[in-house]
Amino acid sequence: MPELPEVEQARATVEAGALGRRIRDVDDTDDWVCRPHEPGEIREALVGRSLTAARRRGKTMWCETSDDGPLLGLHLGMAGRLHVTDAAGSRTTGGDLVRGADGTGPGGKPEWFRFTVTFDDGGALRLFDKRRLGRVRLDPDLDALGPDAEEVGLREFRERVGRGTAPLKARLLDQAVVAGIGNLLADQVLWQARLDPQREAGGLDADELRVLHRELGRAIRSATSKGGVHTGEVIRHRRRGEDCPRCGAAMASGKVGGRTTWWCTREQVA
Repeated sequence: MPELPEVEQARATVEAGALGRRIRDVDDTDDWVCRPHEPGEIREALVGRSLTAARRRGKTMWCETSDDGPLLGLHLGMAGRLHVTDAAGSRTTGGDLVRGADGTGPGGKPEWFRFTVTFDDGGALRLFDKRRLGRVRLDPDLDALGPDAEEVGLREFRERVGRGTAPLKARLLDQAVVAGIGNLLADQVLWQARLDPQREAGGLDADELRVLHRELGRAIRSATSKGGVHTGEVIRHRRRGEDCPRCGAAMASGKVGGRTTWWCTREQVA
């Protein structure tokens, strides 16, 4: 699914192109993507307002609205993208960059646009979601999320990640611990830090946690600038028969925290 870097690209797309434009209409008729809201409920709450800010914590993003209006939560699901068009029809997009058609070219279907905000100038903000796994919700609950993985400081990172008996990778994937780390990003970060994903999180020492925190920041910045987590150096080697791109040892795989995980058999062994 889109991870923190892809969601940040979607947030930046909204911030750059959708703020301050008066909302003329809303298509919220997809009662699965817009659950638990009834069709028309989101429309009624947004028409006449404008989006005033685009925010993100981890993989969760939301927009603030004018006149003390509700927050508009936008979740990209497994393969969602946000499209913003201006008054002239020029389009910018942000979100998942690697899966399938985007609804505008060959193979695209209009019904894959699950939610649309239309502005007074004729442009729009649209959620494209071929798999229909995204979510749009008013006033989303943010209380269960830990601090953002890109912003968490070293001290808080150590306190949250470096405890307990859970495998290190499972600890990183827990959105209540640190928000924003998904399966691919976790593999990339642990590979960069040369840490075994199966180690008990509470067994890491202060230096190992410092390196892990540093490499997390580096991996996020790199993925955001290059187009997504799929650009990570080790990601294309997460398959049978591949070798570590750093030392040449075989890559191994298994389930950690219920997720398919890949690691270097030489450098990531406790």
